[in-house]
Amino acid sequence: MEPISMPSRYPRVLMISLFTLFLSFALLLSACGGTTTASPSTSKGSGTVQVMYAGSLESIMEKQLAPAFQQSTGYTFSGEAKGSLALANEIKGHLRRPDIFISASPGVNKQLMGAANGNYVSWYANFARATMVIGYNPHSKFAADFQAAANGSKSWYQVLEEPGLRLGRTDPLLDPKGQATIYLMELAETYYHQPGLRQTILGADENASQVFPEEDLVARLGAGQLDAGFFYSNEAKAANIPTITLPNQINLGDPSLASTYATATWTNPQTHVVSEGGPIVFTVTIPTTSQNKAGAQAFVKYLLTSQGQNILLGDGLLSTPFVAFGDAKTIPQSLQSYVRS
Repeated sequence: MEPISMPSRYPRVLMISLFTLFLSFALLLSACGGTTTASPSTSKGSGTVQVMYAGSLESIMEKQLAPAFQQSTGYTFSGEAKGSLALANEIKGHLRRPDIFISASPGVNKQLMGAANGNYVSWYANFARATMVIGYNPHSKFAADFQAAANGSKSWYQVLEEPGLRLGRTDPLLDPKGQATIYLMELAETYYHQPGLRQTILGADENASQVFPEEDLVARLGAGQLDAGFFYSNEAKAANIPTITLPNQINLGDPSLASTYATATWTNPQTHVVSEGGPIVFTVTIPTTSQNKAGAQAFVKYLLTSQGQNILLGDGLLSTPFVAFGDAKTIPQSLQSYVRS
């Protein structure tokens, strides 16, 4: 049987149909985003976002969050790390006008709120939390004792009491972690039935042999200038510092134990204000003096969405509900769907 031949017009019709289909698909793909790159003028921001943040977040901010934020949004990140209270003092003293202020304690924001405090902050929101740990130098002459404390065969406070041990912590006047250290030791006195333990290990609140700037503490431990120190769990993980895990009842890391933590207090020797212990929570806000509000909003949004949270949680921070405090009406419209008040 002879093969059936197609009329010559069918291949031409078929080719035209395929071309039309391909062209339509290409146009649809372009309209939907497809594999094309959106124009920076329509999807990327520009300018610098000035971020002042708690020193315990320096590794996460500079090495991970900053480059990812810049690549995602087009904004340039410029950061400054110090103790949260020191940063708040710089804002109040008109030394800095950041677009973002990140604190390691919700209470620090209150020192920037209200007419009496300059109205620098009208709202703030929680975005992560941490626990207190004892970090130690694995090359310290006390390393074996620290390891014994870490595995539970020796009491950590007995190790810290050993003669010649060099202990580091931050200044309670400048850094919430310095206050948290004092709360921790007060709670430990009750938990372990060891009255006077705080004084024995820490000495005076402003003990010059122990108190160092927050941004220096990790480096001093790594350089062998200290045998041990009090750290947040995230900064110890970021710096690969071996740690001694502390019970939830004293580590300030369990929100359900807030009432227990509040039994520990510290009195500011300068203002005589009494502060209570509480869970360690990191907060973010856009100060009213921000000069790049669009960039600041983009940063907060990045921090609260999955991209930012994956970075934070992957480097040792713990999740927390995004709860806003202060004047909810002043929260930018673009951020209101991310937080609850």
